[in-house]
Amino acid sequence: MIEIFVLVRQQEWRYNLRERVSNPILPGFYPDPSICRVGEDYFLVTSTFAYFPGVPIFHSRDLVHWKQIGNILDREEQVKLLGVDHSQGIFAPTIRYHEGVFYMITTNVSYGGNFIVTATDPAGPWSNPYFLEADGIDPSLFFDDDGKCYYTGTKPRREGARYYGDNEVFLQELDLNTMKLVGESYALWHGALRNVVWPEGPHLYKKDGRYYLLIAEAGTAHEHAVTVASGTDLKKPFEGFRCNPILTHRHLGKNYPIVNVGHGDLVETQNGEWYMVVLASRPYGGYYRNMGRETFLVPVTWEDGWPLINLGVGLLEDTVEVPNLTPAPTESVPEREDFDEDKLPFRFLYLRNPIMENYSLSERKGYLRMKMSPERISDTVSPSYVGIRQTGMSFILETKMEFTPAAENEEAGLVLLQSNQYHYRFVRKKAVDGDVLRLVKCREGKEEILKEVNLKDTNMDSSEMVLRAVADMQDLSFEYSVDGNNYHTLITNVDARMLSTDVAGGFVGNTLGLYCSSNGKQSSNYVDFDYLMYKNVLM
Repeated sequence: MIEIFVLVRQQEWRYNLRERVSNPILPGFYPDPSICRVGEDYFLVTSTFAYFPGVPIFHSRDLVHWKQIGNILDREEQVKLLGVDHSQGIFAPTIRYHEGVFYMITTNVSYGGNFIVTATDPAGPWSNPYFLEADGIDPSLFFDDDGKCYYTGTKPRREGARYYGDNEVFLQELDLNTMKLVGESYALWHGALRNVVWPEGPHLYKKDGRYYLLIAEAGTAHEHAVTVASGTDLKKPFEGFRCNPILTHRHLGKNYPIVNVGHGDLVETQNGEWYMVVLASRPYGGYYRNMGRETFLVPVTWEDGWPLINLGVGLLEDTVEVPNLTPAPTESVPEREDFDEDKLPFRFLYLRNPIMENYSLSERKGYLRMKMSPERISDTVSPSYVGIRQTGMSFILETKMEFTPAAENEEAGLVLLQSNQYHYRFVRKKAVDGDVLRLVKCREGKEEILKEVNLKDTNMDSSEMVLRAVADMQDLSFEYSVDGNNYHTLITNVDARMLSTDVAGGFVGNTLGLYCSSNGKQSSNYVDFDYLMYKNVLM
């Protein structure tokens, strides 16, 4: 009888009458989430590294349905990314609101360091950056009850780091009139464990007269964790929670479906509930994380003055209880972009600071015209590339393009991109005896032609062609068609595991998109893309 009672209570803990929705709330490459509430509106931002525009901003009224309303860093004068590695650039943004102004603070680890941009409308425009003389990364802002603003960040211990990653979380006042740090800085915490590495991603809050410091620890890989400390004086070290870490999956093993959980930010709803957004990954086909770090939602309960995560469960789940908020569904992201508008949708990404004259939506209406440039996607440059995030484990990616290569150096088609050194290119090129379709594998920066077909031999030598990549978990197939109905297979059973951080390293997830290049030579040629279709499927 006792065992039955305990089981029933556990089920009551975990499930109630509220609906549950899928987690992650932002699938795909959306790492380092930060959130703030303004009245009944919620705003969320994530990292973008070498991609442009930087720092997407989302809006929601119920915490589960999100609509992208812009990109905060959408001008070259705001963010310099020229020549940066794929996993450099923009790290860990924080968004906050105070007295009619939105603040986004982040780090450009490649140029300039830590900076703030501001806006009165979260959809933009956002200001040019105010750079701060602050060491380290992962800056955040906290507005106290007296109106003072404080900067928190992470940097090596002031008394001297004992090892790489031996950091402190520190605090210093920020003068909002001059946008400069003033006064002394104070070390608040060094993390929960004695020899912890990378205490980072700090966020400071105040509840019931106490200050709470939420941080990430142990790096952003499998050992990632969320820990918390508290104090009553911002000038004195904080005390860690004896039950730290409050959230981690590192003890669950590498076969668990959600891994490397960490980098959280808390938000209180207008109804008094608490939630946290965190990053995590969903490996598949083994421990391979092609989609990178995604944004999840988890409920928070306060008990004895400390936050508890997902009460009675203690883990991040693949569904989440709907908050006690009025449902506010948003339009689903279209599977197909037909390039009929004057601008690309907010979800589209370029690499580094794009050469905008290489892109046109007006020269041929209903098409994206991309001009050949010498820049190659295998270099740390700004190639003619535009892509979207991979958001599912199995998918179909397809485009229809019109392209006649004028020289052997020219190519155009689809790219499945992990980084400049790890990607697949499904492209049309000119060869000595006619045009060819070619699948190129780039691993560790070394290129290999996996398969090639001469289009004359297939009686499909048309300037118009449909290219399709199909992912069945970690197995890729590449197909082509002239009429969009009858498809021919170029190659099957191509391993996608190369397109994971576990092989390629770094911090980004995959993007999938359109590409052309004249490979180091000048060219006046171009390619017209009629559409880009991306559809997640169940195989």
